[in-house]
Amino acid sequence: MSLDTAATKPHERLSTLLAPEMEAVNALIRARMASEHAPRIPEVSAHLIEAGGKRLRPMLTLAAARLCGYEGPYHIHLAATVEFIHTATLLHDDVVDESGQRRGRPTANLLWDNKSSVLVGDYLFARSFQLMVETGSLRVLDILANASATIAEGEVLQLTAAQDLRTDEGIYLKVVRGKTAALFSAATEVGGVIAGAPEAQVKALHTYGDALGISFQIVDDLLDYAGDAKATGKNVGDDFRERKLTLPVIKAVAKADSEERAFWTRTIEKGKQEEGDLEHALALLDRHNALEDTRAEALGWAEKAKGALEVLPDAPVRQMLLDLADYVVARVN
Repeated sequence: MSLDTAATKPHERLSTLLAPEMEAVNALIRARMASEHAPRIPEVSAHLIEAGGKRLRPMLTLAAARLCGYEGPYHIHLAATVEFIHTATLLHDDVVDESGQRRGRPTANLLWDNKSSVLVGDYLFARSFQLMVETGSLRVLDILANASATIAEGEVLQLTAAQDLRTDEGIYLKVVRGKTAALFSAATEVGGVIAGAPEAQVKALHTYGDALGISFQIVDDLLDYAGDAKATGKNVGDDFRERKLTLPVIKAVAKADSEERAFWTRTIEKGKQEEGDLEHALALLDRHNALEDTRAEALGWAEKAKGALEVLPDAPVRQMLLDLADYVVARVN
């Protein structure tokens, strides 16, 4: 099950509730990704931005601002900022990962080239900082600048950690906080800051976004081994074939005997994969209950996200955010 199925899903209810604001965000995005001198910039960025993504991160900013009673214009700027940062990181990620497909379509680096993807990503980062400055809030700038640095740090850490069997759950969590949770937590936190919410509520929104992002990424990594390829758009075992050491494998490696460890060393560290290796990997994950333990961890983070919202006003949008935390984990049966 993906986040894209059925209109009753929490993110779709959020989308309906926030539709007028999201229209304003989309209009601002289109205006700011224009370039008078380099038409390739809007071509490349539009290919990804208009590809039918869920816009989950900008919706989190709008939802947080609404929950805190904000009535000004700048939550639109911040939601667009968050989407620009997200799109820039995707453009860069696809180059780093040498990906050929995203959201069921060819990647920008495949349609154009790596240089275009990297440079357009840089342009979107720059645009995002222009939008931040327009809010006039140094604190907002601080939060989103820190998130941008943390994202880059997480990606670099993943380069060294992803194929190293010494990578433990602590290092994995640092990678996940960088590549996913940093932008989720910044997206929710700035919504509270721009609304002038009490400090306890701003902190709670940060905690919610952080825990939601971690749960979201753990489930994504779990779906690679336990998902439905038609629903997820990914082939089962893509992370294994790409030698990514994600949480299910980290849990299995921690319980491995010498023979099993030799298998993981050959397939993940050395990249010498043979026919039948994926099936054997799945059998080892099953033997050590790694998938169920990973799902339990995702559930724990979802519960932490929900608990953080207790200090926020009781409103329909809060219930949608609570439901979203449940649904992120419900993607795995």
